[in-house]
Amino acid sequence: MKAEIGILGAGTFGMALAAMLSKNGSDVSVWTRHSEKLDKYASERIYHNLDDMVIPDGVDFCKSLESVCTGKDILIFAIPSLYVRDVAGEASGFIPEGQIIVNVGKGIEPETLHTLTEVIEDELSAAGKTVRTVALSGPTHAEEVAKGLPSTIVSASNDPEAAALVQDIVMNSSMRVYTNSDKRGVELCGAMKNIMALAAGMSAGLGYGDNAKAALITRGLAEIARLGLAMGCRLETFAGLAGVGDLIVTATSLNSRNNRAGMLIGKGMKAEEAVKEIGMVVEGINAIPAALKLARKYDIDMPLTFAVDAIINHGADPKETVTGLMMRDKKDETAV
Repeated sequence: MKAEIGILGAGTFGMALAAMLSKNGSDVSVWTRHSEKLDKYASERIYHNLDDMVIPDGVDFCKSLESVCTGKDILIFAIPSLYVRDVAGEASGFIPEGQIIVNVGKGIEPETLHTLTEVIEDELSAAGKTVRTVALSGPTHAEEVAKGLPSTIVSASNDPEAAALVQDIVMNSSMRVYTNSDKRGVELCGAMKNIMALAAGMSAGLGYGDNAKAALITRGLAEIARLGLAMGCRLETFAGLAGVGDLIVTATSLNSRNNRAGMLIGKGMKAEEAVKEIGMVVEGINAIPAALKLARKYDIDMPLTFAVDAIINHGADPKETVTGLMMRDKKDETAV
C-alpha cells in the first residue's frame, strides 16, 4: 500500500525501514538531528552501517522537523529510547490531531515506567493532542531487512484500525506483518528481551555452550511473562513474535548489539568499554533501571534480570554470578 511516511531517526533500523517502504511504493522522508549525516546520505545514496545499502531514490532527507511531520499517513519514531520524550516534545507542535505514530524503538522510561508509545502519547497530550499509536516490533534485525530477507513483525495497537493500516503499509513479500491488540505486552517484550540478550552474550563470552544459552532464553522468557501478566498483558503475546521470536534472534545473533556487548563483558570488559567497542546504543543496559523498578512495583522475582544488573552496574563477577544462579533454591518449573 502506497503511503506518505515520515521517519524520525536515521539509525540502522530506521534506514532499513525507509528503504523497504520506498520499495513498497511509498514516499518516505527521513529526519535526524545530525544534519551532516543527511547531507552525506542524500549525496552518496549509500548507508554504510548496513553493508553499504543503496538508498532508493524514493527516500528523501529533510532537516526540518516540521516538514517530516507534515502531511504524513504515518510517522515512524526510530529513536533510541533515551531520546523519545525529547523528540516527541519538540515535534508536538507540528504533529496534527489524530496522527498515527508508529514506534519501533525498544525500551521503558525509568522515571515513569511508561512504554515508548506511552511516552509519545504523554508528550502529545501535554500539547493538547490525541494521537493513535502503534508499536512495531519483532525479530527483525536491520541487516536482514535491508537485504530483503524474509522477516516477520507485529503491528500492535489498542486501535485496531491503526494497527491494520500499518500492517497494510509495511507488509510485502519479504516482510509479513501480524496485528496484536496487546500493545503494552509487545513493548514490554521489546525492552526486556535486550536484557536477556546481554545475559546470553555473557554466557557465550564465559565459554558456556548451547545448553546454557537455551536455558537463559527459556528462563528469561519466563521472567518476562511473569512480569507481563502482573501488568495485565496477555500470555499469548510472550509466546509470539514480539516475545519468544524477538528474544531468540536477539540472544543468538551476532547482529545483536546486546548479544555482542554481553560477550565482551563475559570476556572481561567493563560495561562502558563494551558499549564503546560496539559503537552504537546498547538498549539492554538502558532497560535495566526500569526493569528493576517494575520488578519491585509488581513484586516479581526476576533472578536473571537481577544478575545482569549486578554484573553491569555493581561489578559482580560473571562466573560467580552464574554459580549463584545455578545454586538457587529448588523450584517447580511451572511455579509463578
